[in-house]
Amino acid sequence: MSEGRAAEIAWNRVLWAIVNERFTNGAAESMWGMPEVVWGLFAAPERELGVLGDVQGMDVLELACGTAYFAAWLARAGARPVALDFSSEQLATARQLQARLGPTFPLVHADAEQVPLASGLFDLVVSEHGVAAWCDPERWLPEAARLLRPGGRLVFLTNSNLSTLCVPANGGVAGDRLLRSQREVRRVQWPGGGIEFHPSHGEWVRQLRSAGFIIEAMHEIYAPEDGIDHPFYEIVSREWANRWPAEELWVAVRP
Repeated sequence: MSEGRAAEIAWNRVLWAIVNERFTNGAAESMWGMPEVVWGLFAAPERELGVLGDVQGMDVLELACGTAYFAAWLARAGARPVALDFSSEQLATARQLQARLGPTFPLVHADAEQVPLASGLFDLVVSEHGVAAWCDPERWLPEAARLLRPGGRLVFLTNSNLSTLCVPANGGVAGDRLLRSQREVRRVQWPGGGIEFHPSHGEWVRQLRSAGFIIEAMHEIYAPEDGIDHPFYEIVSREWANRWPAEELWVAVRP
């Protein structure tokens, strides 16, 4: 890894320590207690999307897990999850909730671009608003492919490409105007924020194919009519996401 990329990851790690202190630590218990698997800012139900299928007995790796609530949902559904994140603060929150609420499963403190696990361990690699935005796809997608068994699946959620073009540089939610070019958001640093990656659809297709994946689907996620704005992630409003997709949920298979 280059010194420049190592410095970017270190900066993102500092940022997520602050985010955990201000927001995700306080929200984690309610997320762990969710009665079903949901996706994204507006809690799109997995029972409607059906991208995971039956996870009973599956070995699952959650990349960039944050406070590991998604892995907890999968464990309750019968999977054998491992949850990985580069933020020691978020993993500390996850450990506290494991001790208090259960279930327990391995938590790995590591960068998703360099995963310290053996190849071919998992049936499913999953990430819900984590790895896709915060890790370089040229690095993390080959790692995901390496970690999967033949026939294994990759499922990840990220911000919609359109939303990243419409979010104001000085903060706040997306508006109804394009504010930057497509090329600008492939790698972008928001003022006061971290370094993120928001490839175009064509770039995602190229990167997934280059890593050896076959793309099964890309679901565009909208807000429900009765949805509410997210309490702390200022990306899109419910009103905006009623009109345009807030998120993209990609599904790919390793042959």
